[in-house]
Amino acid sequence: MKILFQSRKTLFSVPGGDTVQLLKTAEALRTRGCLVEVSTDLEPDLAGYDMVHLFNLMRPQEVYLQALNAKRQGRRVALSTIYGPYVEYDRKARGGLLGVAARLLPHSQLEYLKVLARAVKNLELNRGTASLLARGYKTLQEGIVDMTDVFLPNSSSEMARVHADFPASVAKPHVVVPNAVDTAVFDPDAVAVSPEVLKHRGCVLSVARIEGRKCQLELVRAMRGLPWKLVLIGKPAPNHTAYYEQIKREAGPNVEFVGQVEHDRLAEYYKAAKVHCLISWMETPGLSSLEAGVMGCNVVLTEKGDTRDYFGDHAFYCEPDSVESIRRQIVKAYESPEDAALIAIIKERYCWSRTAERTEAGYRLACPDSDDK
Repeated sequence: MKILFQSRKTLFSVPGGDTVQLLKTAEALRTRGCLVEVSTDLEPDLAGYDMVHLFNLMRPQEVYLQALNAKRQGRRVALSTIYGPYVEYDRKARGGLLGVAARLLPHSQLEYLKVLARAVKNLELNRGTASLLARGYKTLQEGIVDMTDVFLPNSSSEMARVHADFPASVAKPHVVVPNAVDTAVFDPDAVAVSPEVLKHRGCVLSVARIEGRKCQLELVRAMRGLPWKLVLIGKPAPNHTAYYEQIKREAGPNVEFVGQVEHDRLAEYYKAAKVHCLISWMETPGLSSLEAGVMGCNVVLTEKGDTRDYFGDHAFYCEPDSVESIRRQIVKAYESPEDAALIAIIKERYCWSRTAERTEAGYRLACPDSDDK
């Protein structure tokens, strides 16, 4: 099969977990003989492609037009939903005018305002933006659901959210496709830690884009008075520079900001660390947690979202808005031995070859005649 992967316009300029998921899934499918290309164009020519694989129902403005283009040209559509709405964060923790709006408006109207704000502040302007502002956030999401032939959620609990919010999805097929780690890159037995990274040995690490919903400020506060270094890897999201500056103001001498790190080089940091924290308001499940876990870190996680589907009882769960809860779980994780069972589970269940296998199963549901091609 020849597949075109498509997603948001900012996929590479503002990379996130969906960027890694898309690129690694494409790479794994190619090793199985699929021809996969990637495009963020809104209306590419689909001649020669068997189907279009879209990513991220949370960002509908471009994906809607990409789905519409696929249907116009007679192509089937697979959708990796990556669906984890930030409703709780918006209503409980977001500050400023958007925080006020979140407590007064339905979630879809708040998302509409966010798109409008990004269009004005970040000049995120394209035909997708115009379509959303003209038609509405939820309307575009519903349109994507209607045009999707098979859903590829990262977990059963994620699909349950999609079913609850978009009843039309219930009648359509889905295949759970696990998020994964590159076990060739993230292999503790093969990774050599450079002197530059070795100075962080035994640290508490957090790898994530810096923004309010990732709760780095609460993490910094939780680390006050603890005897270990906190290392933050990631750059601030475009609209979260004030949040980043507040974190730097409150950070004590035990906090180090590393900035953006090439993805493959993260393995060194994971191997040097003792504990990894990803205490967001929502994760589905968080790639950095899987990577850290397979490298031998004990992981401190939010319980909000789909983390239990992946980690079960092999993680230390905290409440993202409770500094005391975060601190307590960091201490427990730090004082606990390495979890060999978690390493084995991730290697067995959450590798990209399995992701590719499950993705192909989804394609077969969407295109029953694909085996004849």
